[in-house]
Amino acid sequence: MKRISNEALRDHFLGWQCRIRQIAVRQFDGQPMTAMQPAVWSRKGDLMSQRVTVLIIKAEPAESTAYFRHQLQRTHEHVEARAAGLAYLAADHFQNPLSFCDEMTALFPAASPAADAIFSARPVLLDFEQFSQRYRISCKVRRLKTEDPARQATLWHNRLFNPNLPGDALVLAFRPDWKSAEADPWPR
Repeated sequence: MKRISNEALRDHFLGWQCRIRQIAVRQFDGQPMTAMQPAVWSRKGDLMSQRVTVLIIKAEPAESTAYFRHQLQRTHEHVEARAAGLAYLAADHFQNPLSFCDEMTALFPAASPAADAIFSARPVLLDFEQFSQRYRISCKVRRLKTEDPARQATLWHNRLFNPNLPGDALVLAFRPDWKSAEADPWPR
């Protein structure tokens, strides 16, 4: 079997993730699909979490973050803000996979034992699977600081679905190592 370049594998993964997220927002009211919730494994092969919902973040997230923040702050009607956010995501947000960075994020409660275990075990293996496609990706893990644009994007995106998320929520970022990543089937 011939291996494709790391860049081509990354681009295929991001395209797959964008398609999955388009389906989620257009057909399932934004509910996470299986491919958005990888299992997390330690280097030793221990299952650390059956499912962690991860986001893919735009390389330049300021516009979408500002939009979500505005929608959530302009009204006390969460249903209205969520509908506007879903319409934004369903339009063209996921149209260009190359506009996303490959570092993914996940939000946890501030004192999350699961997040602490994942952070301590770094690097970890994320195992994605859906629609006869699977990716196993080793990732470096880091905690995002309050002012980090990816943390702000994650927080405001998640507030579309849960407006009561506290500002001290913990956000972990997962940076893939494409050299060791596996896909089944391999992209052509």
